[in-house]
Amino acid sequence: MPAVLQRRAGLPQLVLLLAGSCLSVLGAVLIAPVLPQMTAHFAGTPGADVLVPIVLTVPALIIGLTAPFAGFIADRIDRKRVLILAMAGYTISGTAPLYLDTLGAIIGSRVLVGLCEAAIMTCCTTLIADYWSGPRRSRYLGLQTLLASVSATVFLGAGGALGSSGWRTPFWLYLAAALLAVPMALLIWQPPATANRELPPVPWRQLRVPCLVTLAGGIVFYALIVELSFVLDEAGVTATATIGALSALMSLATALAAGSFAKLSGRTPRQLVPVAFGLSAAGLLVIWSSGAVPVITVGAVLTGAGTGLLLPVLVTWATNGLSFAERGRGTGLWTGTLFVGEFLSPILITGLAGAFGGLRPALGVLGILTAVLAAASLAIIPRAAGPLDVTHD
Repeated sequence: MPAVLQRRAGLPQLVLLLAGSCLSVLGAVLIAPVLPQMTAHFAGTPGADVLVPIVLTVPALIIGLTAPFAGFIADRIDRKRVLILAMAGYTISGTAPLYLDTLGAIIGSRVLVGLCEAAIMTCCTTLIADYWSGPRRSRYLGLQTLLASVSATVFLGAGGALGSSGWRTPFWLYLAAALLAVPMALLIWQPPATANRELPPVPWRQLRVPCLVTLAGGIVFYALIVELSFVLDEAGVTATATIGALSALMSLATALAAGSFAKLSGRTPRQLVPVAFGLSAAGLLVIWSSGAVPVITVGAVLTGAGTGLLLPVLVTWATNGLSFAERGRGTGLWTGTLFVGEFLSPILITGLAGAFGGLRPALGVLGILTAVLAAASLAIIPRAAGPLDVTHD
């Protein structure tokens, strides 16, 4: 154990953990550009219009339900072992739609993807917080969101381009996890274990407000990831490569905003969360205002910028005050609430679309609700929430 304690994490560990964090983004956005193709392919399946979007979003539900348990295992047993096993499972289940022929079987494989993503995301985020502290931890958690957003740009573009060869083709990219698993097994190590000690209780009061805000943030974050391709389809854009390119532009805005977090981390959640929700609300309202493709693109970019700032603020706020023995469970709880919000997002938008007469009006109503949340966050977030670049290990 003394040898483990003397090890210091460096660039190889950071690169691997950041790359692993991007896998949940791959699962979230890769097939978004081919959803219209999948809907057409399974047109003979009852309820295909509802079930096809679930292919994209069901991993988020599973992450939401199981990430807290993954966090418990990470605290109780071994972060590294859980991570490597999850990477192997992700590869197998992620590529399964290449040969599955029914929508039900594909959804089943996506459930397994969600289980693996829960463990991967929780362990990668926890290990970043384990290996580094203080301003460096805040910087790397912001970098995690930045690179996840950049990868979303790449994955959306790749998904659209590969989708030109058929809706199954993008699923080959799930093999990326197998390429990462080997260097992870060699270069990542388990921090000092807590298996033989009584785990302290999770600080529920400390996590309650960040997780509630994160639940709403997940709904806003995922809205256009799922719905932008359908909005563009309604506007007459049918080429998957074009849909992928415009979706990638939104993700690029997310990446740029996430990159700004390093300079803004000296501010408090009360200062940054209203700005992030406000930008997202403005973008959704712009999309509501016109069906023209350039206007939709501007709205998507504004929303992407808002969510790009929002996520690093929320994860840093939630994890900064957690001790080593609390960190896996606390990170798992935060991850779970984020992905529950992501799963609820298309369900909420479908309900709003039915009530208000279409997809763009539904996004407009969500924009109004997000604007209300931006104002309400000033009252919700306690003044005691200090600067995000200060940790309390």
